[in-house]
Amino acid sequence: MYVTSVTPDALLIPINQAKIAGAQRRIYLSTLYFGAKEHELVLTKLFKVDTIRHALKANPDLKVSILTDALRGTREAPGPTCASLIAPLYNDFGPERVEICVFHTPNLTGVRKAILPKRINEGWGLQHMKLYGIDDEVIMGGANLSDVYFTNRQDRYHIIKSRQITDYFERIHQTVCSLSYRVLPSEAEQSGFTLEWPATNAQPAPLSDPKGYIATATRALAPLLVAQSGITMSEKTTDTQIYPLLQLTPLLRPDTSTELPALTNILGKLGTLPALAGSKWTFTAGYFNMTSEIRDLLLQSRPASATILAASPWANGFYGSKGVSGMLPAGYTHFARRFLDTVARAGLSQQIIVKEWRRGTVNTPGGWSYHAKGIWITLPDEQNPSISLVGSSNYTQRSYNLDLEANTMIVTQNPDLQRRLGEEEKWLQEYATTMDRDDYAKTERRVGLHVRIALWIVTLVGGAL
Repeated sequence: MYVTSVTPDALLIPINQAKIAGAQRRIYLSTLYFGAKEHELVLTKLFKVDTIRHALKANPDLKVSILTDALRGTREAPGPTCASLIAPLYNDFGPERVEICVFHTPNLTGVRKAILPKRINEGWGLQHMKLYGIDDEVIMGGANLSDVYFTNRQDRYHIIKSRQITDYFERIHQTVCSLSYRVLPSEAEQSGFTLEWPATNAQPAPLSDPKGYIATATRALAPLLVAQSGITMSEKTTDTQIYPLLQLTPLLRPDTSTELPALTNILGKLGTLPALAGSKWTFTAGYFNMTSEIRDLLLQSRPASATILAASPWANGFYGSKGVSGMLPAGYTHFARRFLDTVARAGLSQQIIVKEWRRGTVNTPGGWSYHAKGIWITLPDEQNPSISLVGSSNYTQRSYNLDLEANTMIVTQNPDLQRRLGEEEKWLQEYATTMDRDDYAKTERRVGLHVRIALWIVTLVGGAL
């Protein structure tokens, strides 16, 4: 089943409120963060904490596991944070039924951790997976659990009904939880919570021994990343397969992640196999900064037609922010202009276009931001996509070097599913406008030297965008 959320009243919200209320065995939620504002009651309209509490009361066999990021999830402390607001669930139901974990990257320790400001330090790596599992279904997408994603931030969600896939991603979720700090309520702390590294966790902790931690994480995760054969949507059909893909580079030595190899393999075949010549594709990400390897493979595919869909500066979630983060929308504009220059040098300006998505101006009445990510591939002699990637990755350097990412690759010959993927591909472009190099040369779109210097500094000191 595939559902795309458009407004607060979209199908995804009532569907999952009912599913959570009726959950019998498990709820697991992996997210970068969830709403920390008091009015959001912790988990948004999609996953209300009260609904989870009622489900735990109604179903004594139900267990709930929540994983978020330590840097992003505790940023506002000692004020209300997602960690402090959800900690009472632990008190109400105990550690046997509720666990709340925060992942801390091993890349940010010691002096670097001590001196970097809270908002900037997130550039050194985050828990970025979005896995929302309820019994035998899992929602894959790019949305975090904050109300903005279900009101005025455009994103993408697929509901996958498969016990095999839901089981697999739960194993990933639980293994990362065993490599994460526990959130415990604490009346003694002004923040209302404390972080603990329990003796039952994999040892050592990332802040005490980063190298030892990575070695332990590798032993725990590597067996789970053995290439997965395609999982069919049901026992009665073989026309659709779903491949779970993970990018867990910060935790693996050597790196045996599966997402980047799978993506580069597919894109490479588009450019080398004669039978795939003339394919079409659409690529989108909330933050336009694809790796040079992916860029080169997209160009080498020499598509019959292709679209890059990116957020305009006025639809970027960082628009209007203070400090370095406020420079990011202009930085992504700089990357888009450089991409169009590369397209022109390759002689592909007639085949590959860049579109910017804008619906009003973010942070103003009626304004939306854009956060969708994904790839759709339509093979020769097909009318609609038969391959699509959906998940948390933005296909950037930080996605493949610093963050934890979860994706799925859908490969289908099912005409109805292909049609729906095609509708999704087109529908996401409803508020998009084609850009050319002249548009980026306009005065209001020129990128100042201060922005370029800021981008260079972030890269120089080891962070990524």
